[in-house]
Amino acid sequence: MMPNLSEMTNTELKRYISEHRNDSDAFQAAMEVLMSRRNPANRHPYPFELANPEVEVEAILREKLNQTR
Repeated sequence: MMPNLSEMTNTELKRYISEHRNDSDAFQAAMEVLMSRRNPANRHPYPFELANPEVEVEAILREKLNQTR
């Protein structure tokens, strides 16, 4: 019986994923719940979705580096 994944905390979900990594159904269900919780503002584009990947990825990395200083 699968627990109610949506009621688990992120830490509990990560532990569940680790413990059930060989059970593809349980793993996939838990990953879907965990991934649905991420903040869309933190999403970065996949390089192949960019018009000029080299320049745009470099700009993203420079921006991130400047934020950490």
